[in-house]
Amino acid sequence: MKKVLFSAMMMALFTAGTVSAITENAEKMEKTRSKTFVCENETKWETIGDGITRQILGYDGHIMMVKIKAEKAGPVGVEHAHYHPQVTYVSSGKFEFTIGNEKKVVTAGDGMYMEPDVRHSCICIEPGVIVDCFSPMREDFLKK
Repeated sequence: MKKVLFSAMMMALFTAGTVSAITENAEKMEKTRSKTFVCENETKWETIGDGITRQILGYDGHIMMVKIKAEKAGPVGVEHAHYHPQVTYVSSGKFEFTIGNEKKVVTAGDGMYMEPDVRHSCICIEPGVIVDCFSPMREDFLKK
């Protein structure tokens, strides 16, 4: 009987602690967010490379959307990997993406999916704009 009671008490403490930690983490993620409406003409562009700028369009702890403008041909994203799943939409221009071992030229209207931890890169062939979405958000993109 004592073992059962002890086990029940331990389970209750563990569950309460887990629920508390989950709730605390969820509250933290909810506090980290952008404005509800993010208008292009009210949002600064950040220079991230030679002729490459980005604009964060909206985010919270769970998701982030980022617009990247390439004003001339050349590298946009050097080969890298991150734990965030990523989807990318080509709004305009022409780009060559390498995702894992696959390379493809994409144009306006095309999209890509990058699994977590898969190496990928992007080269601009013709100036244009791409829109990236990440989950969870890319904390490293936010200014400290």
